[in-house]
Amino acid sequence: MSVVVKTVESKADLKTFVKFPLQLYKNCPYYVPNLYADEMVALDSQKNAMGKYSLSRKFLAYKDGKVVGRIAAIINQIANKDWAHAEVRFGWVDFIDDKEVSKALVDAVIAFGRENGMTTIAGPLGFTDFDNEGCVVEGFDDISSFMLKYNYPYYGAHFEALGMEKINDWLEYRVYVPEQVPEKVVKAAHLVSERYNLHIRKISKKEVRKENYGRKLFDLVNRTYCQLFDFTVLPPEVIDQYVDTFLGVLDMKYITLVEDAEGKLVAMALTMPSIAHAVKKANGYLFPLGWWHIFKSMYIKHEEALELMLIAVDPDYRNRGVHAMLFNELIPNLIEGGFKYGESNAEMETNSSVQNIWNIYQKDFKRRRRVFGKTI
Repeated sequence: MSVVVKTVESKADLKTFVKFPLQLYKNCPYYVPNLYADEMVALDSQKNAMGKYSLSRKFLAYKDGKVVGRIAAIINQIANKDWAHAEVRFGWVDFIDDKEVSKALVDAVIAFGRENGMTTIAGPLGFTDFDNEGCVVEGFDDISSFMLKYNYPYYGAHFEALGMEKINDWLEYRVYVPEQVPEKVVKAAHLVSERYNLHIRKISKKEVRKENYGRKLFDLVNRTYCQLFDFTVLPPEVIDQYVDTFLGVLDMKYITLVEDAEGKLVAMALTMPSIAHAVKKANGYLFPLGWWHIFKSMYIKHEEALELMLIAVDPDYRNRGVHAMLFNELIPNLIEGGFKYGESNAEMETNSSVQNIWNIYQKDFKRRRRVFGKTI
């Protein structure tokens, strides 16, 4: 029977869309699902704050009456304007190893893009850079982090068969926590602090809300990453939604900030104890007991891994060694917490300034992920 692609229209359809990977990766030891509740919000254009700045449509593929694939088509109007292109993105893409299925899904995205005047297609990408991005093309034998998703090895070959080529690659590393802060880092931290009159700032969740510090954090993200591949500068209401989402799962002990003499935020390191195994055990659901597995992993008995969610340094302080201040304060907390290593976020392969940060530490290459694209 041929593949039938249907548009997601009802809440029941959306639930089917969100749950499909749980079926596809049921026996995969490396796949960690997203949280079901978060997915239902992210994929609802009325609830996702980026819905105001995007056009989107979701599709399910059926074969022999069974769901065999899913894909989301996204037109990010902010990124298209800032990067001067007419691009339809595809994200939330999963499918069985059947090239008829993957073709039907991508064709649906292309048709949606053409309907809206788009001239190129690229993905996997989300509404913003805080959604899942990239197709894993190297490094298939290790569990994913909570923040970065795993996919089966055949995905990349499917995209290439559809005439798509590499647009951008990200690299992931496993960085090991040293037994003590390297002397080089200690010296650099004190030197940079004195030279530029900078200081470490620790902050509570209450202060984040009271001082509207979440806006400061994401404003720094916007300034730091705005020149990187297809980055979406986040509007205020999107920032507020992300603050509400992330604040609930962050332990402020593992967040380090650097401010100047006037209290301007110039650098930050956002990290969190890994909850990958906890979320996998919960199968992505908070209830009935998923919340307990996650809470336990966050605050009672940490996994050995820490997720290095985000490191950002203001462009005015780039290449001045400010990151040494971050790690001089953070590493003792990681040692005390019993963490063995950190899982890096996805780093652009051309972003040598970020990758050089890890050169002083023991590290292993973990994974490569890729964005594919073509003219439509």
